[in-house]
Amino acid sequence: MSKTIVAVIGCGTIANNAHIPAYMASKDAGIKYFCDIRKERAEKAVEQYGCGTAVEDYQVILEDPDVVAVSICTPNNVHAQIAIDCMRAGKHVLCEKPAARTYWEALEMQKVQHETGMTLNIGVVNRFNKGVNIIKQMIESGELGELYHVVVSFRAHRSIPGLGGDFTTKAVAGGGALIDWGVHYLDIVMYCAGDPRPKTVTGQAYSKLGKDMQNYAYLNMWAGPPNYEGSYDVDDFVTAMIRTEGPSISVNGAWAQNIGVEETYIDFLGDKAGIRLQYGQEFTLYSAKHGALIESTPNYPKTNAFQEEIDGFIAGIHSGEKLPSHIDTVILTAQMIEAIYQSSEESREISLTEAGVAQA
Repeated sequence: MSKTIVAVIGCGTIANNAHIPAYMASKDAGIKYFCDIRKERAEKAVEQYGCGTAVEDYQVILEDPDVVAVSICTPNNVHAQIAIDCMRAGKHVLCEKPAARTYWEALEMQKVQHETGMTLNIGVVNRFNKGVNIIKQMIESGELGELYHVVVSFRAHRSIPGLGGDFTTKAVAGGGALIDWGVHYLDIVMYCAGDPRPKTVTGQAYSKLGKDMQNYAYLNMWAGPPNYEGSYDVDDFVTAMIRTEGPSISVNGAWAQNIGVEETYIDFLGDKAGIRLQYGQEFTLYSAKHGALIESTPNYPKTNAFQEEIDGFIAGIHSGEKLPSHIDTVILTAQMIEAIYQSSEESREISLTEAGVAQA
């Protein structure tokens, strides 16, 4: 098979840390274009990786029949438009998480995917994580018994990214800690639990520690230095309770809190056994046998989840296989996030069957 010609739109952190290296390592893909509205970043990618052409307008990519697939690594506010344009131009799409800035934008992306038949995968890379897939298999095989509740915690001390930049501007990002970090945690839960449909959501999002930007104290700041002339109108703490057709889910998450202990884990609670997954690390199984309490940490070969994601994307284009990261499954996480924000704004529980709340 000849190499699949791809383009990378958006040449920032996630492109350089994940997408581009995975394409470069793939035997089945070749990069023809690096695209960024800041053309110097695209030019830097051409120089660094020794291939491709730098462009600042993705229209060039749409008009090139050689390009088969596109990775979208831009800020959230343009995910939907670029993905839709690419699919309508006959390009297969891998769009970084979250699918879009809002659930409604994600629904439009899903609609166009159904209309065009082009691939639309979302960058929920944990669905390609070896440990996460082992947990999913253990749940499906009944090793945990009935999975009745899942506890989600993504709490950090003071880790607001790029204060005053894209991450902290709602018009660009769509939200803060929940849509940035929470999307990964909730997606792991949904994937492992078999993507159960959410029924009701109640939640509260807070914007507290970053609002006084000039006096926000921190040790380091990922995603760039502070821009005190910029915006901070997103959540830095969120709590929620979600009922699904499967387990219930409780959520506590924070970019920033006045507790100096980081707690990033997911607890899967079954009536026969339970699992604590330390995010991005190993997991521990807790059970009981013969009157004894048992605790074990499975050992398994680690794989590069981003490489698995990219390789699966390219292979799926040619085989027609629908991957776990397809928009049809990931849309449920977008729906839950939207409902948490709505519940917070309206101070009430949201039923996902009520009028005005679209179904995925």
